[in-house]
Amino acid sequence: MISKIYQRIILSKPKLILLLLLITAVFFGYNSKDFRLDASSDTLLIEGDPDLKYLQEINERYGAKEFLVLTLTPKEKIISENTINNILSLKYKIQSLEWVYNTITILDIPLLNSSDEPLMERIKNFKTLKDENIDKERGFKEILNSPVFRNFVVSEDSKTTGIIVNIKQKQKPQFSAFNNKQEIEIYKDTLKKERHQNITEIREIIKSFEGIGKIHLGGIPMIADDMMSFIKSDIIVFGLGVFLFIILTLWYVFRNLIWIIIPISSCFFSVLIMMGFLGIMNWKVTVISSNFIALMLILTMAMNIHISTRFLQLRKKFPSSSLLEIIKLTTEKMVWPIIYTVLTTMCAFMSLIFSEIKPIIDFGLMMSFGLLTSFVVTFTLLPTLLNLCDYQKVEVKEKSFSSFTNMLSKFSLENVKLIILISALLIILSVFGISKLKVENSFINYFSKDTEIYKGMKLIDEKLGGTTPLNVVLKFDKQGNDIVNEDGDEFEDWDEEGDETDQSKYWFTKDKIDRIKKVHVYLESLDYVGKVLSFYSIIEIATKLNNNKELGTLEMGVLYSKLPKTIKKEIVDPYISVNDDEARINLRIKDSSENLRRNQLINKINTELKSEVGLNEKDFKLGGVLILFNNLLQSLFKSQILTLGLVMIGIFIMFLILFRNVKISIIGVMPNFIAAFAILGLIGLLNIPLDMMTITIAAITIGIAVDNSIHYIYRFIEEYKNNSNYGEVIKTCHSTVGIAILNTSVTIIFGFSILVLSNFIPTIYFGIFTGIAMLLAMLLVLTLLPSLILLIKPFGIKKND
Repeated sequence: MISKIYQRIILSKPKLILLLLLITAVFFGYNSKDFRLDASSDTLLIEGDPDLKYLQEINERYGAKEFLVLTLTPKEKIISENTINNILSLKYKIQSLEWVYNTITILDIPLLNSSDEPLMERIKNFKTLKDENIDKERGFKEILNSPVFRNFVVSEDSKTTGIIVNIKQKQKPQFSAFNNKQEIEIYKDTLKKERHQNITEIREIIKSFEGIGKIHLGGIPMIADDMMSFIKSDIIVFGLGVFLFIILTLWYVFRNLIWIIIPISSCFFSVLIMMGFLGIMNWKVTVISSNFIALMLILTMAMNIHISTRFLQLRKKFPSSSLLEIIKLTTEKMVWPIIYTVLTTMCAFMSLIFSEIKPIIDFGLMMSFGLLTSFVVTFTLLPTLLNLCDYQKVEVKEKSFSSFTNMLSKFSLENVKLIILISALLIILSVFGISKLKVENSFINYFSKDTEIYKGMKLIDEKLGGTTPLNVVLKFDKQGNDIVNEDGDEFEDWDEEGDETDQSKYWFTKDKIDRIKKVHVYLESLDYVGKVLSFYSIIEIATKLNNNKELGTLEMGVLYSKLPKTIKKEIVDPYISVNDDEARINLRIKDSSENLRRNQLINKINTELKSEVGLNEKDFKLGGVLILFNNLLQSLFKSQILTLGLVMIGIFIMFLILFRNVKISIIGVMPNFIAAFAILGLIGLLNIPLDMMTITIAAITIGIAVDNSIHYIYRFIEEYKNNSNYGEVIKTCHSTVGIAILNTSVTIIFGFSILVLSNFIPTIYFGIFTGIAMLLAMLLVLTLLPSLILLIKPFGIKKND
C-alpha cells in the first residue's frame, strides 16, 4: 500500500515534488537565520546537578564577580621603573574601557608595613608600589610574602604578575511572565555580543603592549567567547571540508556530473532544513554538537551512494527497462535496508540521552532528527532529480573497486579459521585495553597548546596559584555565641537586640577562628592545591601588622566592625557570612598537574577533614567548579556502559525483527560490536582519558557501522534465494553491495578525518578514533561476517548446496 502511494505521488509527479521541496527548503532556509550557538559553561554540566545549585548559592552569598585575567611576564624586573610605568599605562588604558569596573594590579596592593603608624591609620591611608617615596624593594617583598597576594598578583619566582580586570555587573532586566523564555534568550544573545566586543577591545590593547613582555589573556568570559569562535570555525571548516571531499569522492567513483549534483543536492537540502528546524526550535549548537553538519553530510551521502550504486547495477542488469522502472525497482529494493540502517543509527544517537550530560543529550537528539530529515529528503529528492534527468546521461559505469572487494571475498572464503582467530585475539586485546580506560582529564587539555585559552590557563596554573576553584564552606552552630576573651570576661549574647554591626563584633569566637585556621592549614598542605584564601589569610596579615602578636577575638570583632565598607567588601565578606554563621575557604587546584586525580583528591579532603581536622559531616560542605567538573568526569563511565549496552540490545532486537533469524542476527552484530570494543581498547591502551566526545564513539560506531552489515545481509538473502551456494553468494555480494560498502566507508572515514582541523582536542580524538573504528568495522564486515556465514550457515544447507 505504502509502496503504491509512494510510486503514485513521489515517482510519478517529479515536478510537483521538486516544487514542494524547494518551498520547504526556502521556508527552513529563512528560519536558519535563527540558528544559534552556545559556548556557556552550562553546556558542560550534568543535567540537574544539585552541586550546581549549591555553587550558585555560594556565589550569591559571598559574591562572585565576572572578571578577566591578564598575565604579564615583563622583559625587565617587575619593580623596575620601566615595568611599573608600563603596567600603569596598561592599567589606565584598560580602565578607560566603558565596560570595565576596575583593575587590580600589583601596583594597587596596599602596603601596610610601609610605616609605623597605628594599624587603623595604615589601613585608611595605605601606600602602594606606585606611590612616590616608597621603598619598592621592601614593598615588593611584602607582597611576595603576603598570604593573600602571593600567587595572586605575583608569582613566587617574581617573574610573572597578574592583572585582574573586573567587569561591570549589568542589571538583569525583569522579564514578563508572558514570552519569558524568548526575552531571556534575546538578553543572553545581546550579552554574548557585548562580551565578544569586550574581548576584542581588550585584545587590541594587549596587542599594542606586546613589546613590554609576554601577555596572555584568561578568564571565563574569554574562554566562553573563544569557544564560540571555535564552534563557528569548526562548523565552517568541517562543513566545507566534508563537502569538498564528498565531491572528490563522487567524481572518483562515478565520473559523471549528474552523480555529483544529485547526491550533493540531497546533502544541501537535508542540512538546510535541519538548520532551519534548529532555529525554529531555538535549539543551540554547542562545542559537542558542532560537528553535526559534517556528520549529516557524511550520513546523507552514505544513503545516496548506496542507492546510486544499486541504481547503476540494476540499470546494467536490465538495459531494456525504462528509467522510471529502474527508479521504482531501486527504491523498492533499497527502502527497507535503508529504513533499518536509519533506525539502528538513530538507536545509537538516541542512547546518548541517558548520559545525563546536557550537550551529549542534545547531540544525540539533533542527530536523530537529522537522520530522519536525511532519509525523507533522500527518498524524495534523489528519485525526483533522476526522473527529470535525460535517460542516457544517467547510464554511467561507476569506478569499480571490485578487485579489492574480490580479494577480500577470496581471503574470507579461504581463511575462515584464521579470521576467527584474529577476531578472538582482537577481542582479548580490546578487553585488556578497556580495563585501562580512565576518565581523569584536565579542562586545559581540551585545547591545542597554541590557543590563547591553553597558554593563559597554563601560566595561571603554574605561576599564579592554579585555575580550578574549590570551596570548603564551614558551618557553625547557632547557639547564643557567648564571647569570652582571654581574660575570661563575658560579653553580650549574639541574640540580644542591638545594631547589626555591633552584634557582628561578637561573632569572632576562638572556636570559629581555630576551626578556620586548622582547615586552611590542612588544605595548604595538600599536593595539587595552589592558592588558598580564607579569613585566616586576613588574620595572618593582621598578626604581622600587630608585631606578630595574635589578635584577640574581641579585637577581631572590633576591627571587623570598624573596617571601611569598601575594604570589608573586598577582603572580608568573600570569606565569612556572619548572618549565616558560615565561613568560606577558597582554594584553587593546579588542574594541569599530570598526576592529579580529582575524585581521589575530593574524597581525601572529605575524609581527612573528619579524621585529621576533627570536623563532623554537618560542619562542612564542598562546592565549586572542581566538584561540577568531577561529577561530569565520573558520570562518563556510567554513560559509556549505559549507552553502549542500550545500543547493543536495541540493535540486536532490530536485527531479529528485520531478519527473523537468531543466528544471522548474532552474526550481523558481531563485526560492529568488535569494532566498538576494539576502539575503546585502543583508547585505553594509548592512555587517552575518556571525555565528552570520546564516550560517544563506541555507540556511534555501532550505529553507523551496522549499516554495512544490514546492507550486506539484506543483499545476501536476496541472492541466496536464487543461488543457495554460500560461497558463490558471498562472491556476488562482495562484487555488488561490497563495492557500495567500500565507497560509503571510505567517504565516512575521510569525512571524520576532517575533524582533526578542530581547536577542541576532544573533537580531534572523536574524528580520529571514529574514522579508525569505521575502517575496522568495514574490514570486519567484508571478512569476519562472510566467514561466520560460511562457518555457521544460518540459512541451513539445501540439497543442491
